Order: sequence, then C-alpha cells, then structure tokens
Amino acid sequence: MQLDKFTDYALRVLIMLAVRAPARVATSHIAAVYGLSEHHLSKVATQLVAEGFVRSERGRNGGLTLAKPAMAIKIGDVVRALKRDDPVVECFGTDKSCLILPACGLRAPLAQAQEAFFATLDRFTLADVARSRRALDALLVE
Repeated sequence: MQLDKFTDYALRVLIMLAVRAPARVATSHIAAVYGLSEHHLSKVATQLVAEGFVRSERGRNGGLTLAKPAMAIKIGDVVRALKRDDPVVECFGTDKSCLILPACGLRAPLAQAQEAFFATLDRFTLADVARSRRALDALLVE
C-alpha cells in the first residue's frame, strides 16, 4: 500500500498539532514550516476536521487543534478515513470490468495484505509517533 501526498500531509499536520498541543496552529504556519501549498494544506485540514481528528477555529486567534488527545487517535483510523475511496486494486472498488474477476485468486491475498497494513498502523497512536516532542518541536520551525 502506498500513501498519497494528501494522507502524508494529513499525518504531518497531526504530528505538528500533537507536538504543539494544546496551542492552536494556523494552517499558514504549518504550510510554511513544511514548505507546502497553503491552499492544498487547507483542503487537508478541512478533511481532518470533517473526519473528527481536528478542530478549526476562525478568526485572529484561530487555528487548528487536535479534536481529541493524541493517544486516542490511531494512525490506522486516520489512514483508513483518508484512503477509504482509494482501493488497492480496481476490483476492490466499483469497477468490476476485469476479464478474470470471476476466477481471480489475487483478490483474497490482496485483501489480507491490505488488512495487515491497517492492523499494523492500528497498533500506533499519534502520541506514539510524536513521542519525541522536544526533537520534533526543534525541527518544526519556519
């Protein structure tokens, strides 16, 4: 399984919010630190808010914060939520046009591999991956 840039950026946003918790962090600041497009990162933030991982506050003192404690956010849940419409192979989605689909033996092993991928990610929380808060904080500067 390969993570797309959108999911990668979402995980980076969550790590920064975990490191800076409980402070609010502006999307523009996150974009500047990571050297990413603010417009693209705003879309990522919007999706994280919609999925319930992040809260967004508007206004002069606004910004993003984690919607729940970092130890309650499983990395597997984040990746699942962001990649739910991105099947490993076409036949896992709505496209059932593959010629060999009725006799294909590849679907079961791929489904198992995908589940193993998520099972591994489910063993780690945001708190686990942001454990080195001090070192991460030193790296997350503009």
